[in-house]
Amino acid sequence: MIRVTLISHSPEPMRSLYMAYRTCYSALTPQQVFARIDDERITAEQMRTFIEERLKTGHASPLEQVYFEFGISGVSRAFSHQFVRHRVGISFEQQSQRYVTYKGGEFPYTIPDTVKKAGMDGKMEELFGRVGELYEEFVAAGVPAEDARFLLPNATNTNFKITVNFQSLLHICDLRLCTRAQWEFRKVAALMRAEVMKVVPELGRYLQPKCGEFRLGYCDESEKDWAACPIGRVRPHKDALFRLYDAHRKGELAPLRDEDWAAIEAEDPEPRLL
Repeated sequence: MIRVTLISHSPEPMRSLYMAYRTCYSALTPQQVFARIDDERITAEQMRTFIEERLKTGHASPLEQVYFEFGISGVSRAFSHQFVRHRVGISFEQQSQRYVTYKGGEFPYTIPDTVKKAGMDGKMEELFGRVGELYEEFVAAGVPAEDARFLLPNATNTNFKITVNFQSLLHICDLRLCTRAQWEFRKVAALMRAEVMKVVPELGRYLQPKCGEFRLGYCDESEKDWAACPIGRVRPHKDALFRLYDAHRKGELAPLRDEDWAAIEAEDPEPRLL
């Protein structure tokens, strides 16, 4: 079972982020800004509004000054190979198969729902049972765990303790909350988002797939993938936006018709789905 727990985070993350941004845009020293926050001359609402406006500009470096620590357990090695590809602004510590020896030939593993739906989970469990027995034979024969682990499958579970800054967490969610991402990574990213929402919802709401209203706002995958996406109908594709802009630039947009103006000016127009 996948579990994600927020262990710690920057003390007063909104204050840290506000001070980072304000240092860039103010003649005041950081000490003076801090003093004004401390005596409430600068309110929490003012900090939130200022941060929201800065986020719209794409100024991202201050986001690196806010961090979150997570404990992540019950994920597969297949997931971990993807996870550690995120290398900037994130630090990993992972359960070792070299120093941790599984006892009794039993190791934890994940069976995907698709395997269960195909009725193949029994065969997978049978295979892993044989792998566990052979692993135990290797260890009993004096093979060190670091070599016996060569038998273990990608389905084997592993655990992480990570520290990640907010900028990197945004990037992870941009990619891994997308419906094209692997299901296990989507689950982990969604659970990390849920944990942040509990403590800093003002920042947690920005953790979205890249098509979210607080991120790009459109899909930049292929049109085929966009058409197949279950949320594609509420997110425009980038090519549609480019086509619309190109039509506008060439003066090819169809003019509003009389019946369009009639609908606009109607006191109680019929509702339409957009």
